[in-house]
This record gives sequence, C-alpha cells and structure tokens, in this order.
Amino acid sequence: MKKTIIASLLLAYMAGGALHVQAATADSNLAVERTNTASITQNSQTKSVIAEGGTDFSTWLPELMQDFNALPEVRAQEAKRKQASLMIKAADQAVYNPELGLGYQNASEDTYSLDISQTIDWGDKRGAATRKAQLEAEILLSDIALERSQMLANTLLALVEQSQASKALAFQKQQLVSAKTQLKIAVQQMELGDLSAVELQLIQLDVASKAADYAVAEQASITADADVLMLLGSSELPFNGFLGALTTSLVSKQVSPQLPALKSAYQQVLLAKVAAQQVKADTSADPTISLSAEREGEENKLGVGLSIPLQIRNNYSDTLAVAGQEIAVAEQSYLARERVLTQQQKKFNLSLPRLTERYQEWRELVFHSGQEAASALGQQWKAGDINTSDYLQSQRQLSSSFLAGLSLETALYSSWLEWMGASGQLESFLSAQLPADSSATANTSTLSH
Repeated sequence: MKKTIIASLLLAYMAGGALHVQAATADSNLAVERTNTASITQNSQTKSVIAEGGTDFSTWLPELMQDFNALPEVRAQEAKRKQASLMIKAADQAVYNPELGLGYQNASEDTYSLDISQTIDWGDKRGAATRKAQLEAEILLSDIALERSQMLANTLLALVEQSQASKALAFQKQQLVSAKTQLKIAVQQMELGDLSAVELQLIQLDVASKAADYAVAEQASITADADVLMLLGSSELPFNGFLGALTTSLVSKQVSPQLPALKSAYQQVLLAKVAAQQVKADTSADPTISLSAEREGEENKLGVGLSIPLQIRNNYSDTLAVAGQEIAVAEQSYLARERVLTQQQKKFNLSLPRLTERYQEWRELVFHSGQEAASALGQQWKAGDINTSDYLQSQRQLSSSFLAGLSLETALYSSWLEWMGASGQLESFLSAQLPADSSATANTSTLSH
C-alpha cells in the first residue's frame, strides 16, 4: 500500500496539482484510480501549456496593428512620408525667377530705364532636382517599409517571449503547488511509519528545487512583460501565437531586388546616377536674356541682351569626377547588402526546416511516448522496481522536456521573424492576415509603399 500511495503522489506531481489526495490512509483502489486520473489530466494540462500552433490572426492582430500604428515613432514615419511628397513638389518648381531693374540718371537730360531679365535653365536643373527628389522619396518609403517590418518583428518576438515566459511560469507554478501537496502528504505518511526519513528528505529537496525553478520563471516573466511594456506601452495585449503559419514558402531561391531591404540599396545606385546628372546640370552655364527700355530726354530706346557665364577658371571637372565616384560606391554598397541578405536567406532556409523537424519530433515524444513512459515508471515504482531518487529524477527529466518544447517554439518564431523583419516582408504578410474590415481601417493609418 505504501508503494501505491507514493506512486500516486508522484504522478500527481507531474499532473501539475490536478490530483488532490485527501487522506494519506486511503485504500489502494482509490490510489490507483487517482493515478489513472493523474495520467489523463497530465496529458490535457501539458497540451494546454504548450502552444497549439494556431493560425487565427483575427483574434489578436487587428488590435495589435492598431496599437502599433498609434506609436509616436510610427506616426513620425507618416510625417516623413508627407515630407517626401512636399520635397518632390518643391523640387519641381522653377529654378530661376525673373529679375526686374529700375534706373534713373540726373543729367542735362534725365534718363529713365526699366530692365527685365530671365536666366534660362539650359542645363535642366529643375528636371534633375525633380528626379532626385522622387528617388529620395522612394528610398524613404523603402526604408520606412523595412523599418516597420523590423519594428513589427521585434514587437512580435517580444509578445512571443512574453507568451512563452507565461507558459513556463504557469507550468512551474503547477509543479510547485503539486510538490507542496505531495510534501504535506509525505509528512503524514512518515508519521504513520509508511515513509522513510530519507524519502521525505528527497521530497523536501524536490520542493525546494521547484520553488527555485518557479522563482527563475517569475523573473523571466517579469522581464518579458517589461519588454512588451517598453515597446507598446502596455504589457497586457491579446496574443495567441501563429506557429502554424511559419513557413519557408515566402522565400524564393534568389533574393528578389523588390524586397524593401534590397530595393532601397538599388535605389541608392539610381540616386547616385541622378545626383551625378544634377551636378552636371548645376555646373552648366545657363544663359541670361534681358530686355531693357530707356528714355533719355525725348528719345526712347529699346535693348536686348544675352549673357553667358564663361567657365574658364573652373570647369567643375573635379566636382563631376567626385559625383561619378559616388556611383561606384553606391554599386558596391548594393552588392554588399545583397550578399548579406543572401546569407540571411540561406541561414533561414537552413535553420527553420531543421527546427521544425526537431519540434515535430519533440511533440511526438512528449505527447505520446512521454506519457507512456510516465505511466510505465509509475507502474515500476509501485512494483518497487526503481527507488525514489531514480523515480524523481525521471520525473524531472520529463518536466524539462516540456520546457525544452517552449524553447523550440521560441527558436522557431525567432528564426522566422528575424528573416521576415530583415527582408522587409513582415508588414505585407501581416496585412494579408487582417480581416477585410480591419484591413480597410488599417490602410487609412499605414504607409503606402
């Protein structure tokens, strides 16, 4: 009877406190019944602690995007987009304004003169400035799209870590409550002479270990809550996870130049070429045409003038050479960015499938083989085939396997979010997951790209 009761208590420990033993002197039939109940409850509680890998974004994503778009730094991005539009409008204005001149000479015959002159934008300074402003606006939009994806990746990763820390905390709390219940019953068993002092000490050490694990989990949960609070201004946000949506299907074999992370670098090359054209236009000799009317005494005079700057002392060849060298710098920067992004893509394609395989293997072992192992160990303990220390060690190993699953989930999220954020694809992916009504509302507050 002693072995049966202790076995039921240890299985109750693994069940996370679901098994409540009311009397230490219960008969063996009741203990066996509770052992079976513990095994069933353990399986259900384990599944509640570990994420199910759902893909229902509608329950939490609309509210998250609303809170995200309300952040001051995101609103600043919208202001930058409007500023870029104004820069294009300003650059498209005329470069030269006409000049008006009035003159008077007091002599034997007074002279009055009226001059008007206009410099002609012969080098197309206006066109070059407009093209440059347009490219700068496109670069800004690409940078904003990339920045938003990276911000969203950091935000989602913080929510994932908060969720995982909460699961770990709940799990450790269950283990501590169960261990304390087990200790109380063990004390009663020792008073009745059914439990040795050594076994009681082992159970006391197990309670101390569970208390330490719970304290560490509490610290991790506090840190995760603080990270979410710093990012979004609140630590209580709905989040159900989206493990089932993690896939490599969004990644092509070659890095697309249209990715926001690469598009910006390519536009920098185009901008360098346009900047070189603008330098050429700015240093060009623009002629000035003037028209003058003069009245000297009773005589009226009309004149037409043309002036052209002579680039003799400075032909701006060195300035043009510098602008040409900027093109080479921009091209190499693009190639460097492409190389980094390609390596990140290869890393993602290498890591996510392997992590997914390990996670699926873990689920199979924990949800099936692990449960069978726990039941078999309980039977062996009841039969006296293994001692208390070995049995407690096996239970700790099973508990650590649950926490290993949480770490695998976090690694899966981290790998996927790192690539989606670095490549700038995350925002477009999340926008596609929004419900139709929420998507229409979000479009009024998100940036167009």
